[in-house]
Amino acid sequence: MALRRHRLPRFWLGLTLGLVACGIGATYWWEQQLPQRLEQAARNGRLDDCLRYGEQLAALRWLGGLAPIEQGRCRRLKAAQLWQQGQWSEALRLQQQLVNSGASSSADQQTLLRWQSQLESRARERYRAGDLEGALKVLASLNAAHNAEGTALGDSLREDWNRNRWQKQRAEQLIPQKRWWEALDALNRIEHPWWKQHTQAL
Repeated sequence: MALRRHRLPRFWLGLTLGLVACGIGATYWWEQQLPQRLEQAARNGRLDDCLRYGEQLAALRWLGGLAPIEQGRCRRLKAAQLWQQGQWSEALRLQQQLVNSGASSSADQQTLLRWQSQLESRARERYRAGDLEGALKVLASLNAAHNAEGTALGDSLREDWNRNRWQKQRAEQLIPQKRWWEALDALNRIEHPWWKQHTQAL
């Protein structure tokens, strides 16, 4: 009985080491399969699978250092697809990941800057058209709708919008009081095209 108890720890140790070895072997085998699966997914346009394989490959390559080129290719293609679909926030996130990885090029950096510039221009156009909320929604894709310091572009647009609205409200209060010069001064301080248009009746 004592001999049997003495053998049990060895049995469990051997079993544990065997399971660990099997796990490491399976992980190594899967890592060797991933590049081919990733390449096939990219070639067939299965970009979501491509991204998933890329994330798995990056996680398994403990000593890899740089992100694999295959993963960069998937991010580039998926980001472009999302951008065309109008999913700007997600497209920018993937493009930023690509730029921050070791698989990017100067063209990828230029694409990111171009997209950011296009969104900012789109937000300003909506703002000039009188759609403040639409402008802020676009800026949210850039994480530029608001910050704690109040220095984001969205904060500036919101402040400008409120200032123009206040001048209109001030003019509306002064006109019934026949304080013409003060009302005219308030109207002249309105700079936003949309608010100017909506004060013409005054």
